[in-house]
Amino acid sequence: MIKIAVDGMGGDYAPQLVVEGAVQAAHLFGDLEIIITGREDAIKRELYRHKVPGGKISIRHASEVVAMSDSPVQAIKKKKDSSLSVAIQLLKQKEVDAVVTAGNTGAAVAASTLNLGLLPGIRRPGIAISIPTLHGISIAIDVGANINPAPEHLLQYAIMADTYARHLLKKKKPTIGLLNIGEEESKGTEALQEAYKLIRDSGLNFVGNIEGRDFFTGKCDCIVCDGFAGNVVLKMTESILEMMITLITKEIQKDFLARIGAFFCKPAFESIRKETNYEDAGGAPLLGVDGVVIISHGISSAKAIRNAIRVARESVVEQVNERIIDGINSYMNGDSSSPSKSIPIHKVNP
Repeated sequence: MIKIAVDGMGGDYAPQLVVEGAVQAAHLFGDLEIIITGREDAIKRELYRHKVPGGKISIRHASEVVAMSDSPVQAIKKKKDSSLSVAIQLLKQKEVDAVVTAGNTGAAVAASTLNLGLLPGIRRPGIAISIPTLHGISIAIDVGANINPAPEHLLQYAIMADTYARHLLKKKKPTIGLLNIGEEESKGTEALQEAYKLIRDSGLNFVGNIEGRDFFTGKCDCIVCDGFAGNVVLKMTESILEMMITLITKEIQKDFLARIGAFFCKPAFESIRKETNYEDAGGAPLLGVDGVVIISHGISSAKAIRNAIRVARESVVEQVNERIIDGINSYMNGDSSSPSKSIPIHKVNP
């Protein structure tokens, strides 16, 4: 059995939709055992609303809650009995195989880094998200964990993204792009210029800098960026999609013929919505920490929580962390089965 701890009090709609999503996942996957952490009475009330498969879901009481407005580090230090901290402790003690949370992202990163530590050779964790493009699914890292990375950290993001894309997205030779303000090697900050050189010389399948306009075109399989720019792009994209849906709906309602046309276009609209729906992605893995941690959106629905648990399960089954360690070691040692040039991980400064 694969055991997953779910932060029952994390997210804007916790514990109601978190519990519902956990129940859906328990029904969907026969090899899962789910432990929901949080206030026992509140979680029990929600479980009573559902038909729970026997022996698949249990509760681990946690008396405190990390709010979205809490300072991440202070929350972890002061709220040691929070649903998030208890979930991370279960993972640290090997009582579960993965953690899923839709709570405070900064607190999730801090708790994971401080309590679990980092994988050998890794100096900074990165949040990776799957993004729909014109040519299939790509992965972007980092979208919020590290807002001021050193060039060497961006190099490690490239290695982790390459490994993740190979084994979970099943891409044979993933292309790597570095998000910048221009395609030329001389563009961007000194850190980005140095990162360009490190990734270029690493032996990875590096296609160079990419601009914001290429984020969703599928120009590359892996997009490497700092957490500040990555998070801005992510949040701006969500806003644009919401705005466009609202504007199109308003315009359609103004005209009878437009409403008729919309009726016949409904299957196409539904297909586009499915391809760009965050709920299907579920959650973003925090790559680089010594444990499987999936961070879901704060507004996650039950469907999104269910799919975040699916991502956690897949990460355990595919042994994603073991693959990352192997990938780092292969590049460090110049393994013949990897790109010919080894990556100087030993030079990375914390």
